[in-house]
Amino acid sequence: MATDRDTVLEAAVGVLSRRPTAHLDEIARAAGISRATLHRLFPGRDALIREVGLLGLRRFAAALDTAEVEQGDAEAALRRLVDASVPDAMLCAFLAGENQLYEHDDINDLWEVQIARLHALFLRGQQQGVFRIELSAAWLSEAFFDLVAGVGWSIQDGRLAPRDAAFSLAELFLGGALRRPDAHTPVPTAHSTSDHRPDTDKP
Repeated sequence: MATDRDTVLEAAVGVLSRRPTAHLDEIARAAGISRATLHRLFPGRDALIREVGLLGLRRFAAALDTAEVEQGDAEAALRRLVDASVPDAMLCAFLAGENQLYEHDDINDLWEVQIARLHALFLRGQQQGVFRIELSAAWLSEAFFDLVAGVGWSIQDGRLAPRDAAFSLAELFLGGALRRPDAHTPVPTAHSTSDHRPDTDKP
């Protein structure tokens, strides 16, 4: 029976997120395959890490598509994105923590596409009066992605129950990001409202 590459990659991220220096033998055991089979699928550690990163970016892109982040009310779109992204939070954690990934131009290009879509969601939300305008859309984008990654680590370490993950993520993030009509809004500075994207050296 053919080995499912994505299943092997998901097993790999479960090991590498706990032990970044784990040997390929340990990753193969976690995936239920031999080291020889792992090597046939991914010829070397660097190739394996790169493929895990690409899988994470594809899954996050799929979550953005499922959530239809370009459509409708921005808060509702963000809540849909929470539900769509939480199942792959561990892959987001890998993307956030594995700096080696960003030595590859194709990884950087895919990251730029996905973070730009997230950035556009927050800009639209600010224009709709949903999100706070004194927090830049670039910062909101990075903070949201890092919180998704934090959910992945917390679930893996047993600090957060999977059934509580989406609620916890939405309530924590939106508690700080939503605009409060009755609150005083500081006058934004040119720096705080700049339209820059997060540093692509680290999501």
